[in-house]
Amino acid sequence: MTEQSMTPDPCLDDESFVFVHELNTTELQDYQKQAADKRGLEVYFSDRMLDGSTGPELAVIPAGMFEMGSTSLEYGHCSEEAPQHYVCLKDDFALCRYTITANEFDVFRRETGWYKRRDLVWNEGQFPMMNIAIHDAQHYAQWLSEKTGQTYRLPTEAEWEYACRAGTLTPFAYGEDVSCRDVHFNSAFPYQEMKDQRRWFLPRCFPMPKALMVGSLPANTWGLHEMHGNVQEFTSTAWVPHHLHANRDGSPAEAGDPDRIVVKGGSWFDAGVHARSAARMPRMRMEIDVNLGFRLLRELD
Repeated sequence: MTEQSMTPDPCLDDESFVFVHELNTTELQDYQKQAADKRGLEVYFSDRMLDGSTGPELAVIPAGMFEMGSTSLEYGHCSEEAPQHYVCLKDDFALCRYTITANEFDVFRRETGWYKRRDLVWNEGQFPMMNIAIHDAQHYAQWLSEKTGQTYRLPTEAEWEYACRAGTLTPFAYGEDVSCRDVHFNSAFPYQEMKDQRRWFLPRCFPMPKALMVGSLPANTWGLHEMHGNVQEFTSTAWVPHHLHANRDGSPAEAGDPDRIVVKGGSWFDAGVHARSAARMPRMRMEIDVNLGFRLLRELD
């Protein structure tokens, strides 16, 4: 039985919301295309910058209702992911298909004079931008908004999980288990083997002590790459250690910790359980790390 909090679910009474878990893969992609067609957009598109270049590639994500969090029946479940609850996102949006890359952030850095510390490790090219704090990601979003005339921001936790799941209720968008062909996690701690409590097993992939180039692994149904694993991703949601009294419209709780934010997706450094759709972790707002990056949401009018 689904674990629900006692807070009412007003969206359940609104028949206009599409319950995405009832749609199959073809229907989910058709629904995504309908959302893009409404605005005269391609399902995958990029905004034009003032200098004529293009911004990060985006995927249209259609509005809908989904179940957020996990139940105690899911391996890896912890109290921070409970109770599982319905969320209704009433607006379509677009989300970066990949985490923001070092190349993309470097354009911002050169133009704004953002300081790149010499004592830190930095990625280059099409690898995820890392070692930045959340305020740096927010500054990049503001700069990109000014360059395109559109509104870019970090996704809320609910928006991130909705897009990651792409209609699924399984631990991963790819199903009940994942391998290194799907998700870049710490191969010493795979999902199914740990679930089965196997004391000995042959690793299904070799350890890779750094993030992969974006787009290296398969996309989910809505065309988003590396939502699971590779690097943890910032959300705009302040940390709350549970989903009790969560807002059913997906907006962040007002009582969140002002010093910590929610990160999602797990990383190359983390065990497979931390890459699940429902998994969530707190990070300090000033924290930086080599396994922490971000992707942006673009609002659709």
